Amino acid sequence: MSFLELFAKPGTASTIMIMCIVAVLGILFGKIKILKIKLGIAGILFSGLLIGHLGAETDPHVLHFIKEFGLILFVYSIGLEVGPRLLPSLKKNGLKINMLAAGIVITGFFTAVAVKFIFNVPISVITGVMCGAVTNTPALGAAQQSIGDILNNADLAAASTQTVGMAYAVAYPFGIFGIIITMIVLRVIYRINVKKEEEQYRKEITGLDGKLIAINIEITNQNIIGKSIEFLSNTCNKDFVLSRIQRKGEFLAADSDLIIEQGDKLYGVSSQVNFKNIELNLGKINETKEQEISGRLGMKQVMITNKKLAGQSIKQIGISRRFPVNITRIYRNGVELMPTEEDSIEFGDTVRIVGEKSALPQVSKLLGNSVKELSHPNILPIFMGILLGVLIGLIPIHIPGLPAPAKLGLAGGPLLIALILGHTGRIGKMDFYMTPSANLFIRELGIVLFLACVGLSSGKHFIETLLNEGYIWMLYGVIITFVPLITFAIIARILKINYLSICGLLSGSMTDPPALEFANSIAPVQAQSTAYATVYPLVMFLRVLLAQVLVLLFS
Repeated sequence: MSFLELFAKPGTASTIMIMCIVAVLGILFGKIKILKIKLGIAGILFSGLLIGHLGAETDPHVLHFIKEFGLILFVYSIGLEVGPRLLPSLKKNGLKINMLAAGIVITGFFTAVAVKFIFNVPISVITGVMCGAVTNTPALGAAQQSIGDILNNADLAAASTQTVGMAYAVAYPFGIFGIIITMIVLRVIYRINVKKEEEQYRKEITGLDGKLIAINIEITNQNIIGKSIEFLSNTCNKDFVLSRIQRKGEFLAADSDLIIEQGDKLYGVSSQVNFKNIELNLGKINETKEQEISGRLGMKQVMITNKKLAGQSIKQIGISRRFPVNITRIYRNGVELMPTEEDSIEFGDTVRIVGEKSALPQVSKLLGNSVKELSHPNILPIFMGILLGVLIGLIPIHIPGLPAPAKLGLAGGPLLIALILGHTGRIGKMDFYMTPSANLFIRELGIVLFLACVGLSSGKHFIETLLNEGYIWMLYGVIITFVPLITFAIIARILKINYLSICGLLSGSMTDPPALEFANSIAPVQAQSTAYATVYPLVMFLRVLLAQVLVLLFS
């Protein structure tokens, strides 16, 4: 078989080669600026539409598998990344942003119903337009299945499901751009300073009013004199992390049995918000130069790679009781945390330890500090997590009155499991840690595969449909996309929700990976992904449910 013959007939080899061509062209398209906006990862969708329109022959079964597997990889990596921050986010404003996301979904549904009756749009068309306008492929699949169940005529059912697919493909592109445009419009309306929003998010997620500050305290509270360091740690644990003591010009390790004397200076870290409590309970505060450690004391950054210790609290490990050393910082997923005795350390964390130089190597060995161990790919838990996610996604949720049960699907199930595993970190002795670079690779690979397949499968009849009635369908999609988004984006800002979280909320309410990629490019924090993952399970369920309700009520 010649090289050209590979492209003449649809097959596994030709489909994979075409996918690669689409990916390369799409990445190049993504670097092109249109009105100062880069298409980014969405360029792959449009390259897929182009290649599909030019007549590329692909195996539909191979294409379907690659698309679904790519989506699974994408949502699973997002879940693992944002899982550790999901619970704090839910406690803070999770209910609020889920209500806003539900508002976007329900408003979009009633907007579609209004468009149907005002313009007398066939149900197969408005269903596809609604699914495309909100960029939700599982909803499309559920709607097509419902149409097939309702219509007894096989030919009529096939024609209707094809119409739904065409309407979806026509509305899909603005579905992506509509979310991005809404983010930009909101930013312009409220003159948002992204840097300030980023700093505000970091304060919220760490629980600190600003970054950790190295300080020293001159003791003025006489009630502290004569007390042990252990007593001090128990009483001021959440306000101040002690690293060392200066006594008569010499630095001492903060041993738990050491007794505080008159004239001692306490060195450690805290945040601005705790300064009043510290001055009231301990004494006068002075800022310390970050590296002001001398004498027999030293400082070291250590990676947690000892899996036996991962998940245990600092108190359970008892480093300060076993060694003249204290943990003064925890760095996790790019966030700096002030450690307390109750805080746990996880596999992959980096901690700063301060204490006697002779003890630092022993503590480092205890905690692991192995680059080789950290970089070793953790493959088994990934596939176990995906397996659990797929099983959860296949569980039917029966709702009276609907022709087919709703499901979380191959996107919602893996995401839900990944969020749980990302939060807990392990099942028994099996940890689910993934290095940031590995997580990013899997996420990028997943979204590239997914978008390439969507573009190729929709490209064949895209131009033909667009030139006939398709441009009118696109206008319907613009209404269904933009009206709910801009309405609830403004409401969210009125409620003083962080702009970066709003961007994640908008992307999540449309279950739109390319929009999330654009949102993530705005600022290098996890606010967008966290909000996306927080609303995704509820939104996915509502999207799938309402697509079926639309078909059931108006067919």
